[in-house]
Parts: sequence; structure tokens; C-alpha cells
Amino acid sequence: MLNPIRPTGLAAFLALALTSVPLMAQTTGEGAAEPAATETDAGAEAEAAPQVLTEYDASTVVLTVNGADITLGELIAVRQTLPEEYQRLPGEVLMDALSDQFATQTLLAEAARAAGVGNRNDVMMRLKTQEQALLAETYLRQEILKRVTEDRVRETYDQQYSGAEPQEEVRAGHILVETEEEAKSIKAEIDGGATFAEMAAKHGTDGTAQNGGDLGWFVKTDMVPEFAEAAFAMEAGTISDPVQSPFGWHLIKLDERRPRAAPPLEQVYPEIQGQLIQQAEREVIEGILADRDVTRPEIGVPGDAIKEDALLAPAE
Repeated sequence: MLNPIRPTGLAAFLALALTSVPLMAQTTGEGAAEPAATETDAGAEAEAAPQVLTEYDASTVVLTVNGADITLGELIAVRQTLPEEYQRLPGEVLMDALSDQFATQTLLAEAARAAGVGNRNDVMMRLKTQEQALLAETYLRQEILKRVTEDRVRETYDQQYSGAEPQEEVRAGHILVETEEEAKSIKAEIDGGATFAEMAAKHGTDGTAQNGGDLGWFVKTDMVPEFAEAAFAMEAGTISDPVQSPFGWHLIKLDERRPRAAPPLEQVYPEIQGQLIQQAEREVIEGILADRDVTRPEIGVPGDAIKEDALLAPAE
């Protein structure tokens, strides 16, 4: 629920309009020749330049459409729902484009009301569901932000890493084949002088074959139990007998082992933050559901009724 809201309604209308904004209004090209301004041009531009406010707030009127004032706050609210690529446009471009398109949208909405569109059943239902979705989304985000603070992330990091015993990790390689007989045959060739990497490249059936079977560093919980138990019971520099797992039969070569140091906070910050967001979301929703009062009539509406779009069709 924390993902950016996809543009709908006015936001989609404005996003479409912004795609037609001239490129020169969006970017400043290096080396582009610009005509030299004459004194007459400069004087005319100075006279035509609108006054720029130094003090303003969300209630400041930025345009008036048929007597209806449109405020800066309304434009900001719409801009916040636009896709990220439009958010990066210069403010002047956004202000002009949103003002023009908001004016058009306002006039269309006036025409719709005059035509009675606002009284249509489908329009009223959609307005109600959109209002509820916006309120629910905003409330949930607000409550999550109260719970998932930087201090909470740091506290969780300390709990998970600072006082914990360092995990042991190993670096190993493997050769994965389909049968025990094939694994034994390969092991015999290695015992006879063939290199492990050579045999992995020749016989391995998974993606590690091209790297000589190298699996890199991993902790015990990274691997399936059968493989992990065998690998962590080995001594560095040895090659195992065939080991069976759900993936097939393995020959394991253990290279090194060491304690894994705790990662720096910056590395795991997004992961911990994500965990806390999910936890906070569950807490908020469970709290709401605990006090719920939801009833359904004993004779329910059939499930397929939800697909009957004709029920919302405007009356002829």
C-alpha cells in the first residue's frame, strides 16, 4: 500500500498532457545557439514579466476559471500523484502545464455537472470508492510513519546484529549431477588428478558450472538442509563423497570458513525498514479489524453479480 499511487482521473489527464510539453521547455541543451537580445527586446520582456510572489501558501490563488478560484495547494495535490518522470520536470514547466490542464479539466467538470453527469449512479459510486481509498491510504501511511522511525530502525539493527553471535560462513563449490553413480565417477577422476573446476565445467548441470562450481560465501541457512549439513561438517580443502539433496547429487569442495561480521547499518537499512513497514502495516490493520462491526445479510448477493457492469450503467 505504500507504493506511489498510479495516476487516475485528473492525474492521468495531466500526465497525458505533459507528454506534449516541448522538449526545449524541459531541458537546456549545451551549445544551443540563442538569439542575442536587443535593448528593445529586453525592455519589452521586463514590462511583460509577471510579478513573482515571494510569500504564498496552499490557499494562494494561481488562476480563476469562470469565477472559480484554483489554489496552489490544489495544483500541488495533483502534482504529487503524477509519475516520477514528470516530477523531475522544472517547476516552471509543471506550473504552466498543470495550470492549463487544470483549467481545461475544470471547464469539462462544469459542463459535466450542467449535463447531470454528477448524478449518475456510476459516477457517485466511483467518487465514493475513490474517497475511501484515498482516506484509507493516507491514514495507513500516516500511522506507519509514526511507527517506522530512524530510531526504530537503529534499535532493530542493534537487536538483530550488535548482541548476536557472529554466524559462521563458508566458501565452497559443488558439482551437481543427476545420479549417485555419475557423482562417484567424477569423484574418482578428481582423486586421479583431475581438477575440481575442470570437472564442474564439464559435468555440472547448474549455473555454477561455468564458474568451476564456485558458490561463493554462504551461511548455513542459505542452502537446503542436506547440502548445508554436509558442507559445514567438512574441513577446508577437502572434497565430499556424493551428497543427495532435492536438486540431485552433489560433490562439495570446501575452500574456507570464517565468522561472518555484522553488516554495517547502511547496508541493511532498507531491509530492516521494509520489515518494520510490513510489521507496522499488520499492526494498524489488525487494530482496525479488532474493533470492526461488519455484517452481511444471511441471503447474500451471488458472486457473479460483481461482474454485472450494466448495474452501474446510466439510465437512458
